[in-house]
Amino acid sequence: MLDRLRKILLWSALGILLAPPIGLVAFRIVPPPVTPLMLIRSAEGEGLTRTWKPLGEISPQLRAAVIASEDNLFCTHNGFDIGSIQDAMEDREAGRGTRGASTISMQTAKNLFLWPGRNLVRKGLEAYVTLWMEFLWPKSRIAEVYLNIAEWGPGLYGAEAAAQAYFRKPAASLTRRDAALLAAVLPNPRAWSPAKPTPYIQGRAQIIQRRMTQVGPALLDCVGGEP
Repeated sequence: MLDRLRKILLWSALGILLAPPIGLVAFRIVPPPVTPLMLIRSAEGEGLTRTWKPLGEISPQLRAAVIASEDNLFCTHNGFDIGSIQDAMEDREAGRGTRGASTISMQTAKNLFLWPGRNLVRKGLEAYVTLWMEFLWPKSRIAEVYLNIAEWGPGLYGAEAAAQAYFRKPAASLTRRDAALLAAVLPNPRAWSPAKPTPYIQGRAQIIQRRMTQVGPALLDCVGGEP
């Protein structure tokens, strides 16, 4: 009985370890059909609106805005922003709360395979998937998947669904201001709306627009963004 239990646990662990790289190989070519977060939100009664668009059909302004807002070293790091992680740890130790240290790669890994939350098991799996993702995918594919599965409001996933819902235009036609507003609400998309921005969101969008210029073409080369 004990040997059988050990075998079950061993095969289960092996399945957990192999599932992400196998899935990543497939999703390098095929658009992911659904994510755990989409299923969770649907079970909670929210809809699911999403239209996949290749990276080239998503405004370069949005690509630049998301990188400037979420991860300005995206094109140069290996999946982890070590400096931001160290700063976050120092803040926690000093009792100053927590700051975000997740890169776009880490967020894509979480959104694609995992569930919401901050426990150590999930964070460990997120790091594991991120390592494989950076090894198996080019940066352009990571950005493409992120922009197509990111939650942008209740039941809204991806740049195209967000652009149509909030601005009545395709993602390819988003302006610099549109893009900055969409990037501004990413930290809390179920509470904030780019179509009805509060003064706080308007301020965030203005900061993001300035950062888009500061990031510069060299740090946007991997996604073809426009500062």
